[in-house]
Amino acid sequence: MWALDRGGTAADAAVAAVAASCVAETVMTGLLGGGHAIYWDAAAGSALNLDCFCAVPSGSGGELLELQVPFGEELVHYAVGPASCAVPGLPAGLGALHARFGRLPWRDLFEPAMRLARVGVEMPAAHASCLAMLAAVMTMDLGARIYSPEGELLREGDVLRQPSLEKVFALVASEGAATAYSGSLAEALLSLMRERGGTITRKDLAGYEARWREPDEITYAGTRVLTRRGLSGVPELLARLPTLRKLTETQRVLQVLPLLEARGAETHTTNLTVVDADGNACAFTTSLGLGSGDFLPGLDLHLNSMLGEADLLVGGLQAGERMESMMAPTLALDEEGLSIAAGAAGGTRLRTALSLVLAAILDEGLEPQAAVDRPRFHPTGEVVNAERGVDEDALSQLEASGRTVRRWPGRHHYFGGVSLIARAGAAADPRRSGAVRRSRSRGL
Repeated sequence: MWALDRGGTAADAAVAAVAASCVAETVMTGLLGGGHAIYWDAAAGSALNLDCFCAVPSGSGGELLELQVPFGEELVHYAVGPASCAVPGLPAGLGALHARFGRLPWRDLFEPAMRLARVGVEMPAAHASCLAMLAAVMTMDLGARIYSPEGELLREGDVLRQPSLEKVFALVASEGAATAYSGSLAEALLSLMRERGGTITRKDLAGYEARWREPDEITYAGTRVLTRRGLSGVPELLARLPTLRKLTETQRVLQVLPLLEARGAETHTTNLTVVDADGNACAFTTSLGLGSGDFLPGLDLHLNSMLGEADLLVGGLQAGERMESMMAPTLALDEEGLSIAAGAAGGTRLRTALSLVLAAILDEGLEPQAAVDRPRFHPTGEVVNAERGVDEDALSQLEASGRTVRRWPGRHHYFGGVSLIARAGAAADPRRSGAVRRSRSRGL
């Protein structure tokens, strides 16, 4: 990792990597979105959650544009447009993480993102596939120039070019995280809100702050698992899982499936996990939602669509209140200390993917990459979605009981993306074109 090789902490590396993802993975995330992180401070022997998810704005007016997006054979309802954009939290989160745990100069951390914006990024298969599904949103405004140059949607291997993002991260580097709340980026966002019917106000931006919280803790398979509750559902699911290590594959599928209640919105997310040479760790999950379809003129910067994700608007939220999220960056600790740092992307499938990977490692003893690669299954109502390789006897029994089984031809980004670092090694999800990079300064 760029920052680790320069003596940075896990916080420095996470800030640099998140910024880079906001250039390289803009089909999944972006700077004007929100996120959740968990940080392990090795010296203190303690962990903190960082909440930098989006907040409800106070403005009124603006109409949402309704549309349907195909996820495999499912049509999922969304609402987009400027009025779907909630108060962004990610810039504040990056600033808070660096201020508390960073070591390298703030300005230096954005060099990789600026370089990627300058030269372009090759589209991996998973991103090209997602783009094809989201084309109606990603190309409805200035995004057409980015994602469909010369009228042809980008495909795997094509170069994604967003040169104006170099200017964006130059502003972040020079003005700090405040650029999105009281500086140049804030002015650009407020201008778009006024012109196109958005609901974010100057007061909303000025009042936003990232929040540090104590993580939720449960005991699972002899380890302390630190994560977050809310819509994530991860601690509740882990607590209900049966002991898996002595089950057959058929038994595992049939006993776990009833616990995987699908709920919530189908948001697009990305996750990264970092451990530094001192044993500090950070898992950071970010998202734009689907994306509103609107871009800040001259900056190639996509707005989030969190207010169009109806299932995130729970509890009658009021202006200024933090929105709920399914994100669940997670740590596992045993008698020797930190054993796993992990996170996942995938909306309603996030909880399924992350929990079953953690169970495979902590309970069943699988190697990290084998746990991530293992074929996944996920229920949506009476339909059971199953990747190729899920136990066929179990699927046949489900069909005999009246369930509909949708067999996917192989691994698919629908089933989420998990990235983790464990003592036994690091793992990244091929469903999201994930990758593992090792620094010269090794951790865990």
